[in-house]
Amino acid sequence: MSSASFAALNAEQRQAVEYGIGAGDQHAAPPLLVIAGAGSGKTNTLAHRVANMLAHGVDPRRILLMTFSRRAASEMIRRVEGICAKMLGAKASVLTDALTWAGTFHAIGAKLLSDYAEQIGLQPNFTIHDREDSADLMNLLRHQLGFSRTESRFPTKGTCLAIYSRVVNAEMPLAAVLKDHFPWCADWEVQLRTLFATYVEAKQAQGVLDYDDLLLYWAQMASHPVLAAEMGALFDHVLVDEYQDTNRLQSSILLALKPTGAGLTVVGDDAQSIYGFRAATVRNILDFPDQFEPPAAIIMLDRNYRSTQPILTAANAVIGLAAERFTKTLWTDRQSADLPALVSVRDETEQARYVVERILDNRESGTDLKQQAVLFRTSSHSGPLEIELTRCNIPFVKFGGLKFLDTAHVKDLLALLRFVENPRDRVAGFRILQLLPGVGPTSAQRVLDAMADQVDPMSALPQIAPPPRAGEGWTALVTTLQQLRSGKTGWPAEIGCARLWYMPHLERIHDDAEARQMDLLQLEQIAAGYPSRSRFLTDLTLDPPDATSDQAGVPLLDEDYLILSTIHSAKGQEWKSVFVLNLVDGCIPSDLGAGTLAEVEEERRLLYVAMTRAKDSLHLITPRRFFTQGQAAMGDRHVFASRTRFIPNGLLPMFESIMWPILATQLAREAAVSQVRIDLGARMRSMWG
Repeated sequence: MSSASFAALNAEQRQAVEYGIGAGDQHAAPPLLVIAGAGSGKTNTLAHRVANMLAHGVDPRRILLMTFSRRAASEMIRRVEGICAKMLGAKASVLTDALTWAGTFHAIGAKLLSDYAEQIGLQPNFTIHDREDSADLMNLLRHQLGFSRTESRFPTKGTCLAIYSRVVNAEMPLAAVLKDHFPWCADWEVQLRTLFATYVEAKQAQGVLDYDDLLLYWAQMASHPVLAAEMGALFDHVLVDEYQDTNRLQSSILLALKPTGAGLTVVGDDAQSIYGFRAATVRNILDFPDQFEPPAAIIMLDRNYRSTQPILTAANAVIGLAAERFTKTLWTDRQSADLPALVSVRDETEQARYVVERILDNRESGTDLKQQAVLFRTSSHSGPLEIELTRCNIPFVKFGGLKFLDTAHVKDLLALLRFVENPRDRVAGFRILQLLPGVGPTSAQRVLDAMADQVDPMSALPQIAPPPRAGEGWTALVTTLQQLRSGKTGWPAEIGCARLWYMPHLERIHDDAEARQMDLLQLEQIAAGYPSRSRFLTDLTLDPPDATSDQAGVPLLDEDYLILSTIHSAKGQEWKSVFVLNLVDGCIPSDLGAGTLAEVEEERRLLYVAMTRAKDSLHLITPRRFFTQGQAAMGDRHVFASRTRFIPNGLLPMFESIMWPILATQLAREAAVSQVRIDLGARMRSMWG
């Protein structure tokens, strides 16, 4: 790799890019852990490392690159291609096009399961359930087992799925998961074990996998020495981004693929491990170096290219109080005289007014709304602010909105395609059949039971007795299903055919059918980029795009609008000016996230992530009291709050403490109001005298 290719890298980044590549046996690069602090150029460094491998002759087909979203994988490949183009010229695109093993853990798992389906007893045409489909199947089984009719309330379908998912991903016994995370469900352990066993049997009978199965089946494959060795031999290099967000199951997979660590590179930041609710564990990254002999090398990226030094100093101090971490101190050349602001306001209404006032001031000073963000621990925290923004006619977008797979109309259309792909998928079949007027759960169940007895369920469908009240809708559905199953329409024209069948149902069911139709047309455009129905369904389920309908007040793309986001959704983003709401105990840390030391430490990391999103300006806001519906009638229905424990008094010199409105002005206004005495009764009487 030429020295010119390193021009944009600092010394630590260059060390991470070159480590174990080009010196000696390139196929036995020692294990490497890159601790990449917030804003330290992690993505650029990882892209340069991949490009450096290609420049030294590593076969791109033997590089496995795992990220936490398909978009992140696409961005990584785009950057690698740009770097290689400068180094290798025209042949760069040939090499980067061959990086076919780049994607999410779940997507790579789905690909390997498909390749090994015959050896591991999977139906080759298996389909994948998203979370809602999985919960629906869990619910069907709850009913069949009679658990929905128990004297005391049995856990809901969503809770059951959450328990099952944590058992799988955290590799913990059911009893331990119930004790630590779902203690209110502990009395149902025996019934839950029966439910989960039935759930697994139902999935296998229907030829479906859920999200967790993509990792669980992969891990089980990798536990077999012969299969583990074969899969590990497919790749000379395995690179994992955002390693701090992996769970125990994902760590098990990696260690099975590369038990000695040879060729394994993981990149992440223990200080940004904030996904414990998904069973991610910070232990994976903290313990990584000592899982190999000799231990993995550690390279620290601590130069920040995003924030000013006062913001970093405050963020370093907050995370410096963590119980356990890789010691690093972020630094930058970006000096500033402005300290991050710690703003005390009376209540949430004043908080909203403060944020709006400062946002408008920033805009007048040349900072677009899109360059500003308001972050919060929980989605509900932004309610008062949304009211104030609407009142002031300030457009905003709130991140964490609906996805395609969360909207009813898109789920309907995808269910039709999934049912064609796998006629034994009962969740998809239930959804489609009940779209027909006059068809309810009992009628749908009868049809699906009849299909299940057939060797070729779809071919036998015309001979099955139609539901009594299905009418002409039954004939249209059977015709469409058989046409799509035959393959004569071809892909991607099949999705247009499916949409034409669905349109009358869309118009009958939804008042806003026109808006929803735009989603379906967009779905057709997306489908055109996939080679087959199977690939389309798999990729869309694993990484769905955003929906265009079912969201209120989304501005046009050419408008300027403010960003509202939960802190979890903001990870990886940056803005010139950042406001963080409700910096009080009970909100950060959340009441629900402060039960154990591990949970409190994750809440601390959450605040750190929020602070390090800011480039130039950071405002942490602490309302002194909150309105609550739960208070008794007597009193003012407010509770008083204290500043978050993560900013103790010893850290206050690192912030500019602001009382808003200015305390003297506020006291003077309140004093003036208290002196006012008006006899309004006399005025009312005088109107008629």
